[in-house]
Amino acid sequence: MSRHTFETEVSQLLHLMTHSLYSNKEIFLRELISNASDALDKLNYLTLTDDRFKQLKYEPRIDIKIDKENKTLTVADTGIGMNEEDLVENLGTIARSGTKSFIEKLSGDAKKDSLLIGQFGVGFYSAFMVADKIEVLTKKAGEDKAYLWVSEGKGEYEIKEAQKESHGTEIKLHIKEGEEEFLESYRIESIVKKYSNHIPFPIYLEEEVEKEGKKEKEVRQINKASALWRLPKSEISDEEYKDFYKQISHDDNDPLLWIHTKAEGTIEYTTLFYIPSEPPIDLYRVDYQSGVKLYVKRVFITDDDKELLPTYLRFVRGIIDVEDIPLNISREMLQQNTVLMKVKKASTKKILTELKKLKEKDREKYIEFFKKFGKVLKEGLYSDFENRDLLLDLMLFKSSKREGYIDLAQYKEAMKEDQKAIYYITGENESLLRNSPLIEQFKKRDIEVLLMDDEIDTIVLPMVPSYKDIPFKSVTTTDVEEDLGLKLEKADEEKYKELIVKMKEILKDEVKDVKVSNRLSDSPACLVFDKNDPDYQMQQMLKQMGQTELPKVKPILEINPEHEIFNKIILKNDYGALYEIAPVILDEAKLSEGMEIDDIWEFTKRLNKLIAKAI
Repeated sequence: MSRHTFETEVSQLLHLMTHSLYSNKEIFLRELISNASDALDKLNYLTLTDDRFKQLKYEPRIDIKIDKENKTLTVADTGIGMNEEDLVENLGTIARSGTKSFIEKLSGDAKKDSLLIGQFGVGFYSAFMVADKIEVLTKKAGEDKAYLWVSEGKGEYEIKEAQKESHGTEIKLHIKEGEEEFLESYRIESIVKKYSNHIPFPIYLEEEVEKEGKKEKEVRQINKASALWRLPKSEISDEEYKDFYKQISHDDNDPLLWIHTKAEGTIEYTTLFYIPSEPPIDLYRVDYQSGVKLYVKRVFITDDDKELLPTYLRFVRGIIDVEDIPLNISREMLQQNTVLMKVKKASTKKILTELKKLKEKDREKYIEFFKKFGKVLKEGLYSDFENRDLLLDLMLFKSSKREGYIDLAQYKEAMKEDQKAIYYITGENESLLRNSPLIEQFKKRDIEVLLMDDEIDTIVLPMVPSYKDIPFKSVTTTDVEEDLGLKLEKADEEKYKELIVKMKEILKDEVKDVKVSNRLSDSPACLVFDKNDPDYQMQQMLKQMGQTELPKVKPILEINPEHEIFNKIILKNDYGALYEIAPVILDEAKLSEGMEIDDIWEFTKRLNKLIAKAI
């Protein structure tokens, strides 16, 4: 016998399981059945593809046994089983990275926390919500030794050699006081029908029943055991679609929509995709778990291939079942398989088309989807050239002229007759963008500006040249004035020459240039960037991506010559006042664009000095 200690994260999780998560305890059975199904899938694949396992007796089934007298509930499978090393790896540690972030997300709110359990691949431990002791008897296919894993969920577990006739795993739960409902056959059957009806393997329930005064064991199948995705759509109810989603996604929320496709012809395949109503917990992690399972002729191949759909559709859950791929295809060959590449291409188009239909039929529902997944969908704009037009139709934007969201078709329809581009401004704060000095003249001319407040917009928009032949243009570029017909006359440039020379001299270390501009109407100044330089948002993004040693990119300060500050300086011929005023104007311009001030204390000191003089 060997005694082990759970890793820290598992101990924390077990503590939460036993003390906090009481909202939806029934999910423990869904998780155990799901694990059993995975074990059967893995063995099925080996018996068909690996010579060492082809002679192995494979009779896939899941058995649930109720023992009221001893207060135990057992879930057994005839799957691949585990050896000692597997037990330590699978039940003593949490193999997936990001566990700490998962633990941190557990809020103590039982309902919310229970939704996270299955998503993060820690479903086995949910059994401790209803059991004060768990025994796992298991034997790995093709090996001689069996092992018994035992734990009371209090920081330690034991593993010892045991006896078991055949391969597979039996998980025996010693049900806690007060949780006897899970020893009732009607309760177990209702949970199986709710979550596991379409597990593609038979689930049998064994219980003791009284017949003619005698107790007898009765075994009956309690699920349909049909591969739901293989059934005709007409035979599947909405509830069955939803329940199957919950089974494969470990998500207790109903899906937003589902897309069931059977393709016949040169390539035959079936797909069943779901769009979740809530984002998966690892949506923004590099090591996200793929939500799509690949089958070949109903035989499970993998659920860990991120190439089945584009990365920007990583929130999609579902099944791809293909007819024309060899079962023993290697992981490397999967990536290059022409059949799979065609299925991926067709599936991507189908998902995007269905999302477009949703946008047209139920805009409110689509807006809710876009709020949660739009940022990820935008990644496709720079990675999927083939579907860019379709993706552009799916984009929603905030606007300087309207509340809520608009799409590009609405923007195009509202464009002025002589408008030359689709104008946009990027930043992190919607309020700052709405009130930015950079869009003052656009407002004055009633020209709509798209407000891009997602950090990804700074990367995406420069990669998208146009929408229906209309170019995108940032309002921060220096050539926008020409579009708006705001070019200064030579006489004006001469009038403000001394002002500009002085400000350049004072701010020479902080700005690339100082220019007089007609783009402003109310503000004294604004900051723009040379069209060949990355703007402030792009600089911040590059820093976040680890490019910390970038050369400093200086902005261009554009000043409003009609503003009373500059009029008074010129009128009084008091250019010396600029030594105090110019740095404050620069810092104010930075603040209005959401930029950081280099020295906040110096800014405050200068501002207070100017206020004192004005009193």
